[in-house]
Amino acid sequence: MNQILIVEDNEEIVENLSLLLKENGFSIKTISKQTELENVLEKDKFDLVLLDLILPDGNGYSICTTIKNKMDIPIIILTAMKDEYSIVTGFDVGADDYISKPFKPLELISRIKNQLRRYQKSPSVFKISNIKVDTIKGSVLKNDKEIILSALEYRLLLVFINHQGEIMTRNRLLEEIWDVAGEFVNDNTLTVYIKRLREKIEDDSANPTIIKTIRGIGYKIGE
Repeated sequence: MNQILIVEDNEEIVENLSLLLKENGFSIKTISKQTELENVLEKDKFDLVLLDLILPDGNGYSICTTIKNKMDIPIIILTAMKDEYSIVTGFDVGADDYISKPFKPLELISRIKNQLRRYQKSPSVFKISNIKVDTIKGSVLKNDKEIILSALEYRLLLVFINHQGEIMTRNRLLEEIWDVAGEFVNDNTLTVYIKRLREKIEDDSANPTIIKTIRGIGYKIGE
């Protein structure tokens, strides 16, 4: 799973960004101050950074320079500053892309995926048994024939794909799949959606071989 660092001090934006990125299969870490950067870079590995230019204790330009000096990962600047000087300065210090606030969610996700492909960080096609998932096209094929999943079914499948070989507890799945409408997904709803997903991707949903039940613990895809 690609991990994205969000450098942003606006709590509402952080909340919305976090929800959007999790919905699209990304792992996230957030910081709100420049002084937090060194510590988080020492502890975690990131595949991409979403960076605000205006922070309480500094500016995004110096953060961009620091990150680029330490690691070769894409940086997308998110800011309300739309003047030419700010944009050019951002690119001059190493930013890979620039998107103005308020941004369109689908456009942001597209730009993120594009930068990850450029840096060869993100495979776009996954195969599990007779199922093929193309995350760029947003398509799921079974035996080379497209099957239609609901938004939540698709997100649930992406969670499993991004954690292949891991046992996913029900609590962890509930944390990962937040309802599209922003409503909490409860335990009963999770059971229903796993059942529906199995009915669509398994050859025999009563005896699943793709989404395996780990009795008393949770579920697992892959070895």
